Amino acid sequence: MADTKVYTASTTAPVNIAVIKYWGKRDTKLNLPTNSSLSVTLSQDDLRTHTTAACSSTFSTDTLILNGESQDVSGARQQACFRELRSLRAALESANSTLPKLSTFPLLIVSENNFPTAAGLASSAAGFAALVRAIANLYELPQNPTELSRIARQGSGSACRSLFGGYVSWEQGTETDGSDSLALEVAPASHWPQMKAAILVVSAAKKGVSSTSGMQATVATSELFSHRANVVVPQRMEKMKQAIKERDFETFADLTMKDSNQFHAVCLDTQPPIFYLNDVSRAAIRAVDEINKKAGKKIAAYTFDAGPNAVIYYLEENEQAVLGALNGGLEGVEGWKNVTASADVSIEEAFLQPLKEGITRVILTRVGEGPVRVEESLVDSQGQPIRK
Repeated sequence: MADTKVYTASTTAPVNIAVIKYWGKRDTKLNLPTNSSLSVTLSQDDLRTHTTAACSSTFSTDTLILNGESQDVSGARQQACFRELRSLRAALESANSTLPKLSTFPLLIVSENNFPTAAGLASSAAGFAALVRAIANLYELPQNPTELSRIARQGSGSACRSLFGGYVSWEQGTETDGSDSLALEVAPASHWPQMKAAILVVSAAKKGVSSTSGMQATVATSELFSHRANVVVPQRMEKMKQAIKERDFETFADLTMKDSNQFHAVCLDTQPPIFYLNDVSRAAIRAVDEINKKAGKKIAAYTFDAGPNAVIYYLEENEQAVLGALNGGLEGVEGWKNVTASADVSIEEAFLQPLKEGITRVILTRVGEGPVRVEESLVDSQGQPIRK
């Protein structure tokens, strides 16, 4: 009798925000980076992708539904993930003939984000990490997160870091097949749980220049790029790992802001120049600089990915000082909690006015854990997506 059962597995996966940036590929097909990178995984209480992977002999074709809309799965990125995961499952089935032949069944992937997609909030990282982890759970694969990170990397480079919680490095590797380009845990969230972040959402619109096309243009045209990739980043990676190990926030902050600045400088050195930051982004930079100046030390650190949204890291012990100083520019914005400004770290209205006019939403979050297997399914027993 034919197996017509609908098999499902569900997971949630987190967003990660890099403090040492990944930018540039030495192999676009395999998503092999020109430099290593390091990130902080953020709490899934605030930012997550929820994904159900289902398969059945009754399905006609591979299908992906994101936030209620069908997506093209014929692209090289999706197909690479499907192919690699199916190969691992097929090996299990070959070794054990009693296992159902899930590797031969079409897949249905249903995924939902609780944050804007393609707006510079690392949606592809969480999305591909959730896709790979959910299918790995569906196929009952024994591979650990580092081994799976090689697959997630082929979907979205930074997705490999979202397979871990806490503080995560993506080692660039040197092998041409990408076998040593993978994610490693630098420290779990429990090592430095006091790390918090305020994400100032400047725009939820899709960005004008995608990360993929932006990277290709930078590699091809920027004269600064090679020095960053080959000299600066390797030094910063070691310093950042040490800062995390020692829970040294001032060094963490210094490296984070310098690397963000240099990343965007390289984008500006691209021909034609790439502008991910805008006036509101620059106002956030000035506000953080002013907070640190008034505090007499670095208690806040800004960073910007390929988009205008500011991510401001700070320690829980300095939350009142950091958020209190920003309060005048963010009061009344969705997601903001009012905090009384500290007299020692208050900043002038001129630094806050652009934030008042340009920030649409604030997400207050902290360092968090990696993917979590969940019972809540987005696919019913008949193989139909569940509408929320």
